[in-house]
Amino acid sequence: MKKKKKKKSKLGKAFKYFFITMFFLGLIASVAFGGVVLAMIKTTPALDINSILSLDEPTVLYDNKGEFMDEAPTLLKRESVSIEEIPDMLKYAVISIEDERFLEHNGIDYRRIVGALYTDVKKILSNEEGLHGASTITQQLLKNTILTDEVTIKRKVQEMYLAIQLEKALDKDEILEAYLNTINLGGNVHGVKKAAEQYFDKTNLMDLTLIECAYLAGVTQHPYKYSVFIDYAKNNPQVYINRTKTVIAKMKENGYIDESTYAQAIKDLDDGKLQAAFKSPKSTQTAYKLNYEWFSRPAMDAVKKDLMTSYHYTSEEVEKLFMYGGLKIYTTMDRELQESAQAILNDQKYFGKAQKGDITDPKKVVQPQASAVITDYHTGEVKVIIGGRGEQPANSFNRATSTSFIRPTGSTIKPLTVYAPAIDTKQFTAGSVVEDSPLSPEIGKQWPDENGNPYNPTNYDTNGYAGYVTVRKALARSINLVAIKMEYDIGIKTGLSYAEKFGIHFNDVDKNSLSALSLGQFEGSNTLQMAAAFGTFGNSGIYTSPILYTKVVDKTGKILLENKPSTRKVLSPQSSYIMYDLLKGPVYDPEGTAGRARIGSMPIAGKTGTSSKWKDFWFCGLTPYYSGAVWIGDDKKASLNKSGLSSGTAAEILGDIMEVAHKDLEVKDIPVPTGLVKAQICIDSGKQPTDLCLKDPRGHRVVTDYFIEGTVPTSLCDIHVEAKINKTNGKLATENTPADLIESKVFIRRDYTPTKTLADEKWVLPKEVDTTAPAVNPTTPGSQEPPEQDPTKPDATEEPNNEEPVDEEPEVEDPTGTEEVNPD
Repeated sequence: MKKKKKKKSKLGKAFKYFFITMFFLGLIASVAFGGVVLAMIKTTPALDINSILSLDEPTVLYDNKGEFMDEAPTLLKRESVSIEEIPDMLKYAVISIEDERFLEHNGIDYRRIVGALYTDVKKILSNEEGLHGASTITQQLLKNTILTDEVTIKRKVQEMYLAIQLEKALDKDEILEAYLNTINLGGNVHGVKKAAEQYFDKTNLMDLTLIECAYLAGVTQHPYKYSVFIDYAKNNPQVYINRTKTVIAKMKENGYIDESTYAQAIKDLDDGKLQAAFKSPKSTQTAYKLNYEWFSRPAMDAVKKDLMTSYHYTSEEVEKLFMYGGLKIYTTMDRELQESAQAILNDQKYFGKAQKGDITDPKKVVQPQASAVITDYHTGEVKVIIGGRGEQPANSFNRATSTSFIRPTGSTIKPLTVYAPAIDTKQFTAGSVVEDSPLSPEIGKQWPDENGNPYNPTNYDTNGYAGYVTVRKALARSINLVAIKMEYDIGIKTGLSYAEKFGIHFNDVDKNSLSALSLGQFEGSNTLQMAAAFGTFGNSGIYTSPILYTKVVDKTGKILLENKPSTRKVLSPQSSYIMYDLLKGPVYDPEGTAGRARIGSMPIAGKTGTSSKWKDFWFCGLTPYYSGAVWIGDDKKASLNKSGLSSGTAAEILGDIMEVAHKDLEVKDIPVPTGLVKAQICIDSGKQPTDLCLKDPRGHRVVTDYFIEGTVPTSLCDIHVEAKINKTNGKLATENTPADLIESKVFIRRDYTPTKTLADEKWVLPKEVDTTAPAVNPTTPGSQEPPEQDPTKPDATEEPNNEEPVDEEPEVEDPTGTEEVNPD
């Protein structure tokens, strides 16, 4: 007996200790849980009653001076209505199906929470789908306005805490009114007022029938299942009919309708009266025209994207914030310049007879179209975005910023993919000489056409090639063969890597195309990307990403976003300055392609471009203050050949816009950075000049150019040679050539015979030897003539010409134009 008593005593003690341990563990867990809950409550956002009641406070955009610019439309469509304008049947239908004890609880329905937990546990154990929620109308209102849709314990705790606070601050009618004005009722429709219009074409809510009220109340639980805007519901009408019957049954259960009203409503549903009440779903995309359509919409898109990135919002949550948040968006738009640029692009004087259509008719978009962008490349702030010419419908295609509207850039790509990489990698200098001549078959075979023939590009003038030209002259005249050869020499992978650093992207096919990288025959770019890229040349080689806004503030004054541009180094300061200086060539060189871009005494630099078959005309350029780009083309990609338009038109338009932008600015130029030196070169060899370079029959061939330290040529010109010829036939003199017919002359040397005639061929050292018969002149026996000097070598006894060369190039006849498939 004693042993049994001891065993029972031990067992009792074990149970006692077990329950005591569990009690303390439970107590500790409760305290810990309470601490966690308390921490969650402490981080709950403050209850802003105005954020809930002021539902019509719009998001506003301001220009760079802080002045009103536009009121932001939102994809979410809503129109507020007072509780007095909402029929009782609609209020009771929503309460019955969403929160049947709404009029009794204090914000939290504890009975519903317990019931939901019991139901959810049964569903989990039986592997059923769809858990039961327990949110009250008060909680849902908070989620719709000041909280997010995030499904976490923390958000739920905060929601419950705020619901109690909200019930103390507002009465039931105020809460219900706000809720009915914010609930999602399918697609982008929010609130019962807009829903009645969209579904039943009724602007007066009092006109809604019982089954229509019940349908609207039922949609909110699962808009993407019950809304007839959605194909699923349209194809499965019994789904939303059954849902509507459930709502009506709950209304009867809660005493809001009697048995006969219930029976009649069910009969109406069975008779198809709900389907008959529906109107054809209207488009929820309201054509809301903004004051500054081209700038405001991409600015809002940028803000939405950054809000999603910074706060991990969904797109719907961002739309909700735009609709309820009363945001203030401070953009970078220069209003005066934006309006002036639009007027310039709309001016028919630039387009002449090429223009088709009325510039003032928004129903039929005028052609050709155009786009323009101006940006401050130092700060990244975009000042102007013009996405098209003339009056156009709201939400029209933005040709300046859309990444789906990109067009081949033609030769405007050359500075980005050819010349800048060549100079920055020090494989070429501004004074390097490249022969403008047909591409060799060895190179052409590496990029055969669709028929297997070697790639054989031409310049615009198919019979004209310049011969020896400097990199500077080739860029000024937009000589395609030079660009192609340079791209080949530096490697297309190098050109591609620089393009991407400039913010220009190529698809997988174009990445391996010599013509795409060197001549701009690729999928394309837009004016925003090109304007930002060209700004790099004025910013010491630093690319600054374009920004459309500086900050975003909510209705309480809290700064949600501060926008700072990202930057990256693309070129050395020395390379970028040389490129800026080279890009003055198209504008100021007499043989340049962009003389129409000049803007008085303010320096401007840039590059023209024309795509294959004259479908696109471009000019991209920069000043010491801004960079910009203009594109001209037909929306349907029709050829503009013989239209009277050209890349020069684009240059003129950008020049006129820049003139407005600079009217009050000090005339200055970009300073020359350290690390650059000036040196003389021969423009036929790219090397140090000799006295023969000064004796060229065309005039002296010596210029002074900029070089990065360490890249100045060290070898002497070996292109110029002096030879004796028979002046009557131009052939090399021999010992038989009569002395009175011999003259010394300076030539350029070319060691092969081109397949096409080059413009400088007449100055090339002749290969034919004079065959003139010797004159019969008896000589005194024993006399001896001096040995004949090598005609290709200078006279050793001749004194060198020490005349100081003039630092300018003589104007010569332009033997080439630009490439046929890519004129410049």
